[in-house]
Amino acid sequence: MSGHNKWSTIKHKKGAADAKRGKMFSKLIKEITIAARMGGGDPDGNPRLRTAVNAARTANMPKENIERAIKRGTGEIAGVSYEEIVYEGYGPGGAAVLVECLTDNKNRTVAEIRHIFDKYNGNLGESGCVAWMFDKKGVVEIAATGLDEDEVMEVALETGAQDVKLEGDTFEITTEPTDFEAVRSAVEEKGWKIELAEITMIPQNTVKLEGKKAEQMLKMMDVLDDHDDLQKVYANFDISEEEMMKASA
Repeated sequence: MSGHNKWSTIKHKKGAADAKRGKMFSKLIKEITIAARMGGGDPDGNPRLRTAVNAARTANMPKENIERAIKRGTGEIAGVSYEEIVYEGYGPGGAAVLVECLTDNKNRTVAEIRHIFDKYNGNLGESGCVAWMFDKKGVVEIAATGLDEDEVMEVALETGAQDVKLEGDTFEITTEPTDFEAVRSAVEEKGWKIELAEITMIPQNTVKLEGKKAEQMLKMMDVLDDHDDLQKVYANFDISEEEMMKASA
C-alpha cells in the first residue's frame, strides 16, 4: 500500500473518531449535487451518484439530506451552482499532488489553494503537470478479522477486481472504476465490514519523504483536506507509518 493510501486510511479512521461530521457532510452533499446535475437524479442509472449516495449512507447522513442534495442537482429546488476544478502541483521534496475541488468562486479557491502550497514549501503547477503520474482506480477496504483470504480473493476476482492484498488488519481490493460498484456490492452482500470504498487516484511511483519534509507534507495534506472547497486530495509520497501516526495523533 502506498504512503498516500496509508495516510488516507489513517485520516479516515481519525476522522471517524473525531466525528468531523459537518465538514464531511458538506463535501458529500456537494458531490451528490454535482453528480445529480451531470448524470441525473437516479442512482441506478448514474454510477457517480450511486457511489456518492453510498458514501453518504456509510457516513450516516440522514436520508432527507441526501434527497435534498439530489433535488438541488437536478434543479427541482434552488441551490448553489458548483464548478469542478482540479489543481496540480508539487509538495515538499517534489511529491506530486492532485487537488479536486468543487467551488462557486474559482478565483477565490485558486488563490487559497496556491497559498497553502506556498506555505508548506510546495508550488502549484500547470494543468497536466502531475496527473499523468496517477491511475484512476476503485478501492474497497474490508476488515480482515475472521475472513478467509481465499474466499475474499475468489469473490473479488469473480466480480472484476484487479488485485487483492492483505494490509495489516484489512483486505485492500483494487478495481477499474467501471468494476468498482460490482465489487463493492458483492462485498456488501457477503456481509463483510467495509472500512473504505472510493474511486481514487493511485500513484504509479512514490517519493520517499523523511524528517522535516515529511512533517511539512503531512501538514499540507491536513490543511488541504480541511479546505471548504476541497473534495479529495491525492499525492505520491511515501512516509513511514510511524511518522504518519505521530503526525495524526
